[in-house]
Amino acid sequence: MNINSTLISGFQALNDIGYLIQNRRNLLLVTDKNIIAIPAVAALIERLRRQTERLTILDGVPPEPSQHDVSALLSGIEDRRIDMVIGVGGGSVLDVAKLLSVLCCPDAPTLEALLAGVKPEARLTSLLIPTTAGTGSEATPNAILAIPEQETKVGIISPVMLPDYVALAPELTTSMPPHIASSTGIDTLCHLIECFTATVANPVSDNYALIGMKKLFASLETSVAEPHNLQARLDMLWASWYGGAAIAHAGTHLVHALSYPLGGKYHLPHGVANAILLAPCMRVIRPAAVTKFAQVWDLVPGADATLSDEEKSHALVDYFAALVQRLKLPASLEALGIGADLLPALVNSALEVQRLIKNVPTAVNTDLVRGVYLTLFPSSTQR
Repeated sequence: MNINSTLISGFQALNDIGYLIQNRRNLLLVTDKNIIAIPAVAALIERLRRQTERLTILDGVPPEPSQHDVSALLSGIEDRRIDMVIGVGGGSVLDVAKLLSVLCCPDAPTLEALLAGVKPEARLTSLLIPTTAGTGSEATPNAILAIPEQETKVGIISPVMLPDYVALAPELTTSMPPHIASSTGIDTLCHLIECFTATVANPVSDNYALIGMKKLFASLETSVAEPHNLQARLDMLWASWYGGAAIAHAGTHLVHALSYPLGGKYHLPHGVANAILLAPCMRVIRPAAVTKFAQVWDLVPGADATLSDEEKSHALVDYFAALVQRLKLPASLEALGIGADLLPALVNSALEVQRLIKNVPTAVNTDLVRGVYLTLFPSSTQR
């Protein structure tokens, strides 16, 4: 899959996007109510107003949007003769912007048709500007929606949704509170390590994943501790982009398959669900990925290079668990006050995510999935 987006990056990169919107008369900006208050975003909006005849702003994208949210946003667009869709926000906003760039096209499939598997053939010109360093949505052909009726999430996937332009501006991420920077950073790590170890991994996705993990290991904790460290924040934006590019060429697997039901059932933020599952899932797949885990271990700053590959693979799993703890993210569902009574439903829902299960580098069955979920309830006596 070719990623042909033009990338603009660096501090105040948004000052240089004027040429992208020249001669565009009708712009649609998609964001949420928190993002629109960021001073740099407010300045961007003023710049857009000066350079176009009509600017429509949709700032009602919720966290973990559903198909109903997208339908409501679409119905609020009075004039769909749009020249460019601009998404500014986290992964949910960017996913919705990608969908709207398709749905606002003349003769576009309906959202229901997209959910049923119909592939879009066209979209409007799009510019995506991430404000978190997590989903990598700006580099993926995916849009993830919650399906509340089924208490899970589904992905609409098509290379048509890859954007024309991406701007990585670190000043837009400095307002992220530490817990958001931590959870979105772990989401990026999950993308990178899962794509690197997936059954569909290949030299292209491996290259993206390794570059992204090197940047992430060097910058994640600094970016959380020093929110105004623009270099660390920019490195995390790039790590996130590399994670998205790895997804575009390979795919995630066990962590994401098991996290979807947690988001659907308990409405956990995606990065938090992934953080809880990261070490338990990596521990399960470790025997099937020893050599690759050893490669990743060698990217960790200060890692002991004298260990055997087997020892490095164990050390990497321990590093993941310790990283989640250092970032002060929850390590179990029990820590969030969630009980194990719905464990069978979680297992069944996870096993239905076959799009991702098939990428797991080891055999997956009910016992394996149940075993991973059980580790999230350490004091539970349920068997």
